Amino acid sequence: MRFEPSMKIVHVLIGTFVFLFAGGIASLPAEPLPGYSRGYDPARDPFEDGKHAVSLATATQRHILIEVGGDWCSWCLKLDRFLKANRDIEAGLHQTFVLLKVNVSEENDNAEFLSAFPRILGYPHMFVADSEGKVLHSQDPAEFLEQGEYSRTRFLRFLETWSQ
Repeated sequence: MRFEPSMKIVHVLIGTFVFLFAGGIASLPAEPLPGYSRGYDPARDPFEDGKHAVSLATATQRHILIEVGGDWCSWCLKLDRFLKANRDIEAGLHQTFVLLKVNVSEENDNAEFLSAFPRILGYPHMFVADSEGKVLHSQDPAEFLEQGEYSRTRFLRFLETWSQ
């Protein structure tokens, strides 16, 4: 008996291959990530970080992914672990976006910065912005979950949508 993959599976596999390898994102960027891309830091100024993210996004022709959360947030930490365990997806994220992590905690809620964004119902939360900082999309990362775990397929689909 011979396995005949469905056309849907074939298209997903081909699309994933083209996205990951032909697009040249099989590895992380050679340049170190800015501090605002590496973690939630209550001491950081999101207004200054945002200006830098806009400059970098403009220079590299990428969108900005504003990830709002904190080190207290179990789902934020789970998302970070998912990305570290899936280096190709992490590389794709940084190839597609300039990542701007904005801390929300008792120590610093960054309320003034976040007042310009649509209401957030849970953490982490993501906003996709263009290279000028205009918000294009509000994304609940819970939509990337499948049976309580972040899904490679769903996250890759999100990256593919915004890489165009």
